[in-house]
Amino acid sequence: MRPRTRALSWDPGTANPKQREFFRSRALYTAYGGAKGGGKTWAVRTKALLGAYYYPGIRILIMRRTYPELLSNHIEPMRQALRPAFAKYSAERRAIYFANGSVIRFGHWAGEKSESEYNGQEFDWIFIDEATQFTYRAFQFLGSLLRGVNDIPKRMYLTCNPGGVGHRWVKRLFIDRKFVTGRENPEENENPDDYVFISATVEDNAALLRSSPGYLRLLSALPEDLRRAYRYGDWGAMGGSYFSEFDDAVHTAESFSPPKGWRKYRSFDYGLDMFACAWFAVDPEGRSYMYREYSASGLVAGEAARQMLLHTPPGEAVEATFAPPDMWSRQRETGRTIAEIFFEQGAPIVRAPNSRAQGHMLVKEALRIRQDGRPGLIFMRCCRETIDDMRDIQTNPKDPNDCAREPHEVTHRVDAVRYFCASRAALCPPEDEIEETEDGKISYFEFMTGRRPGKGETWL
Repeated sequence: MRPRTRALSWDPGTANPKQREFFRSRALYTAYGGAKGGGKTWAVRTKALLGAYYYPGIRILIMRRTYPELLSNHIEPMRQALRPAFAKYSAERRAIYFANGSVIRFGHWAGEKSESEYNGQEFDWIFIDEATQFTYRAFQFLGSLLRGVNDIPKRMYLTCNPGGVGHRWVKRLFIDRKFVTGRENPEENENPDDYVFISATVEDNAALLRSSPGYLRLLSALPEDLRRAYRYGDWGAMGGSYFSEFDDAVHTAESFSPPKGWRKYRSFDYGLDMFACAWFAVDPEGRSYMYREYSASGLVAGEAARQMLLHTPPGEAVEATFAPPDMWSRQRETGRTIAEIFFEQGAPIVRAPNSRAQGHMLVKEALRIRQDGRPGLIFMRCCRETIDDMRDIQTNPKDPNDCAREPHEVTHRVDAVRYFCASRAALCPPEDEIEETEDGKISYFEFMTGRRPGKGETWL
């Protein structure tokens, strides 16, 4: 393992057997790890530098979730390994430029905003370090960057431990090896030969055990689920999904057009990083169906409102649009609220309850199986991104009653669902408490507040 050029001879050190297996893999997707302490980070750094030396002109991308992790685990150690005669690091571009034309670029994944940053770029090799911290959408997007007109083999290398927002898709592809097949378009099928998993534990990393003999005891002293996952690489020990009751067979259905008599609602979460809107229909039995989704990043408030209306077909009567309470906060620059902007665009909105833990518990209540054997909330399968986020979002490690706030890109669509469920619970009292007006209809005041008007309040 001593690549030679006219400029230098570089000795990266000695790889253990599992790391050598990682280096030798020729699969399109190679995942390495399982337990902690298997030497994943060193393998990524060394494999990337070897590729840069051996393939002149290669373009390599190393990704982590956050920049501090990227800096401490990769950038700083790799800078120390560089020989100035052959490679230089650019802090401005976060890249190593080699005399033979090779480039190693460092990136951190900032959610869907990163898609616009990397869109259109091409790489020969991509490393996703700690892949279970990435969503499946991120994995798919980064995979689309593996291209280029040259003879360098296109590959993606992943490292991973059980747990995290990406646990489900990593386990499916690399551990359970359950692949999508049988689609009409052969290009949409997953080829099992493209996926290789190299399992490693701390015992495989003799160098670590020599330098840190107490590390094994630390792993063994972890709580049972963490010990099984981090000590032994047990992928069945951790899932961490907040909505553990979510089951595709129970909570999803083939798409259909809700009948005209069903009440329809919209609910959204808004920010410049993402506007996520969901459409719901409620049948006569009170069961809710999410039947449409729309999300986009970089939309100012007025454009978000317009897109919401454009994605609502003409003639589709929406009784209320539920929105997060911060829509009523006055902007420092203009003194206006985003709620006002939506109203001006012809999209009046209703303030949704904002308690996160209570709202997420109400989503769980909606997912509960009723006496008829079906849940109170069903997602049509056209709402694929929302379904994925519902399955992927993790439990908040600091509050088991709440969802995790990171990675942020999986929270927006879930928040849209939360605002709907919380608003429905707040606006719909038990049936025996609802009184009708003389014409047999519930008043607007009672519909919006869930109660009859008190003294000094008027019917609307």
